[in-house]
Amino acid sequence: MKILVVDDETMIREVIKEYCAANHFTTDEADSGKDALRKLQTNTYDLMVLDIMMPEMDGYTMLEELPKEKRIPTLVLSARGEEVDKLRGFELGIDDYLTKPFSPKELIARIKAIYNRTNQNLPNIYKLNTLELNFSAHTLKIDNKLINVTPKEFEILTYLIKNKGIAISREQLLSRLWGYDYFGDDRTIDTHIKMLRNNLGKYRNHIVTVRGTGYKFIENDEEE
Repeated sequence: MKILVVDDETMIREVIKEYCAANHFTTDEADSGKDALRKLQTNTYDLMVLDIMMPEMDGYTMLEELPKEKRIPTLVLSARGEEVDKLRGFELGIDDYLTKPFSPKELIARIKAIYNRTNQNLPNIYKLNTLELNFSAHTLKIDNKLINVTPKEFEILTYLIKNKGIAISREQLLSRLWGYDYFGDDRTIDTHIKMLRNNLGKYRNHIVTVRGTGYKFIENDEEE
């Protein structure tokens, strides 16, 4: 995988480059939105890690000016953690949003998750012990019994499983599953998670609450 790292801070680019190299990813660097725009016009990348606040041209302006045919999977890495910033990013088509300061290991995990979603054929059926989720048939079975979940509960569970082990924010779930023009608040997510956990029964603990962020799906219910 070849990754374009766009950030005006040299140290951050170096840290990302080091961790990417340890995972056998190739990196290229840009220190501004304009620099990134030039590189994206003439080079091919699999994914971009993008800062928002940069000189010359900020990250979001660069995304707006980037031709659709040149757009690639994008993870925003920014010190700006306000909901309005995240929603604008998802509206522009980004795949994930991580705030600074950040864990390099979490960054790599999110990069891998984006890559898996966009570049690999995922199995049609997910199994965890006696839990079976069929993505194409939109069915959930536990102990070989069909579990009645709402379409939105199924979408939430599918999204969490396809990003298993990664904390997904309420804003991300809202923008991905309800749409950018949804006028509700994140309590909608909490309500659906509560109902989903009830339906999961003995597997309810596999959906973990991440304080201050949202939720994640874990395969080991003893994991913290």
